Amino acid sequence: MITVTGATGQLGRLVVTGLLESGVPAAEVTAVVRDASRAADLAERGVAIAVADYTDPASLRSALTGTDRLLLVSGSEVGQRVAQHTNVLQAAAAAGVGLVVYTSAPKADDTTLVLAPEHKATEEAITATGLPAVVLRNNWYWENYDAQVQQAAASGQLAGSSGAGRAWPASRADFAAAAVAVLTAEQPPLGVHELGGDQPFVLADLAAEVGRQTGTEVTYADLSTDDHRAALLGAGLDEGTAGFVAALDGNIAAGELDAGQGGISALTGRPTRSLAEYVAEVLGR
Repeated sequence: MITVTGATGQLGRLVVTGLLESGVPAAEVTAVVRDASRAADLAERGVAIAVADYTDPASLRSALTGTDRLLLVSGSEVGQRVAQHTNVLQAAAAAGVGLVVYTSAPKADDTTLVLAPEHKATEEAITATGLPAVVLRNNWYWENYDAQVQQAAASGQLAGSSGAGRAWPASRADFAAAAVAVLTAEQPPLGVHELGGDQPFVLADLAAEVGRQTGTEVTYADLSTDDHRAALLGAGLDEGTAGFVAALDGNIAAGELDAGQGGISALTGRPTRSLAEYVAEVLGR
């Protein structure tokens, strides 16, 4: 049995459907969800639905019973994830799970990335269980830039504070395909894998590509962190969100997402979505 947590989330659902499309029988897939009604379409396809919450150890123990391979999709509640993930891992150990696959962050054990500390702690918790594990350190999702693509196309302007810092983005579907490849491998590649797209990217590239596809000039303004935060506040973001977004751009400027190429395509055997393909999709071209 392959079990996927967070199975109605944006990444988890793609993994579940990817498993089915890869030929895994629906009866051998369990989707762990908090709200069964959101998984009705998966249940109709024959996927087993288990209702559990990362904060409820008893529900997790029940959900993971009979699991051979587990994908632990990292939780979304920043500040609570270490305790939540530990609950899942303890349930996995009690259930005798044969493989844990975890979606982590780039260079999680050696980075100033604001998102990383909880991922580092989770990786350490995985090691402490002694369970065979694959850690997938997902780089950046193209989808993180959806709003900026649309804004740039409408206004001819794009702003940020990531400077010449490089990331290695890919689509959520690409990252999901990598997880599917690991979960279905005859011999899963144990250890840590830095996962990213096939080509590096800086934010100025996004402005140039939007301009190319719209046939208009799109300028990129590289701001200081303080000016970027002020611009985000002016755009209506709250103080916490504006600070967080600006901090992430600062991390990118410092090279924290420059983790090297290719990890996804090495697992899937196919290229990742390019910048041009991504922009065309957002713009409906």
